Amino acid sequence: MKVYRSVEAFEKGNNTIATIGTFDGVHIGHQTILNRIIQLAKRVEGESVLISFYPHPRLVLFPENNPLKLLHTLEERIATLEQLGLDKLLLIPFTKDFSRTPSKAFIRDVLVEGVGIHTIVIGYDHHFGKNRTGGIEELRSFSDQYKYEVEEIPAQSINEANISSTKIRRALESGEVDVANTYLGYNYGFSGIVVHGEKQGRQLGYPTANMEPDEATKLIPCDGVYLVRVFIGDQQYYGLMSVGKKPTMGEFERSQEVFIMDFSGDLYGQKIRVEFIRYLRGEKKFNGVQELIAAMDQDKANALEIIKTLS
Repeated sequence: MKVYRSVEAFEKGNNTIATIGTFDGVHIGHQTILNRIIQLAKRVEGESVLISFYPHPRLVLFPENNPLKLLHTLEERIATLEQLGLDKLLLIPFTKDFSRTPSKAFIRDVLVEGVGIHTIVIGYDHHFGKNRTGGIEELRSFSDQYKYEVEEIPAQSINEANISSTKIRRALESGEVDVANTYLGYNYGFSGIVVHGEKQGRQLGYPTANMEPDEATKLIPCDGVYLVRVFIGDQQYYGLMSVGKKPTMGEFERSQEVFIMDFSGDLYGQKIRVEFIRYLRGEKKFNGVQELIAAMDQDKANALEIIKTLS
């Protein structure tokens, strides 16, 4: 997949089948649209193109105290799109000036002159351009003038399970990682560098890797203990991830620490990845260290039982 970071840099091809959107998370609703443009591009011996934006428009338009957390870093979004088999990704730098582009100018300057679309595939409720005034009807109204085709993805094709990035964020924020994973079509996760923490885990018999997420805007699920899969280089392990402030041990900033089963070694400074499999329990302040260790022993036992059921 080729990635272009401006309209000016984009290399036009023949029979370009395109769609538009931020596609945070690239969930199964997004995949319906992307699979369709890939299918159409193969049929006409053309190219599939996603026209997207970076940074996320809401972070640009409403920068003050914006609580929005994203399902994907840019690196993750690119990797997921590439796995789907997309030919090209056009990332338009999103600025306040760009947000003022009228929908007609967007069609002319970006879709027609910049990308050279043969067909635009768009969800029934997608809007674009200044004040989000552009949509399926406006695209159709200019299709004869600019000689492109419009295909609408109907509501039932996208909303079979009423999926949205917002709904996935809410599921993660309430610990429903199994629900989020179903909507995404893959396990939700994050990558980060292993940094030094308080080193309390090793005193409890559960040495942990303290992870610093790649980006501050990345959504980390709600506080609690999770069964996770851990990726270190090309090796995979199961682990227990604790998200929270470790109230039994004192007062600390929120952190993400993972105990990696069947692993020993120094990971400081290394980049690793975790994927959430199951929420085990919420964070709790225990009556002392021994009660905490007993709970961690039970967490591990519960996790091992779940692992037995995984293919």
